[in-house]
Amino acid sequence: MPEIEILPSEVKTRLDKGEKLTLIDVREPKEHAICRIEGATLIPMGSIPANLQMLDTDDDVICFCHHGVRSFDVANWLRQQGVTSARSMAGGIERWSLEIDPTVPRY
Repeated sequence: MPEIEILPSEVKTRLDKGEKLTLIDVREPKEHAICRIEGATLIPMGSIPANLQMLDTDDDVICFCHHGVRSFDVANWLRQQGVTSARSMAGGIERWSLEIDPTVPRY
């Protein structure tokens, strides 16, 4: 199994190469309204169990939140449910904004 955390730079590189990744934003709708990563699907942390079948995919599942704490927990839980490709983007959307895309607002 791959390491549970993945760096934003690695996510960006893989997206740029055209790899199929399922990006899951586990923040709340009010956070998502402030900023988002293009192509990501919003599934708030509390809704993940109800959406488990959607995440049972051959693509790598990359979760992210504001700073990487919630997404780490979600990735851990998903792995326990058999989604072995689930990973958490280290530092969340905050780090994405700082290192990858400064047009993504910080909050």
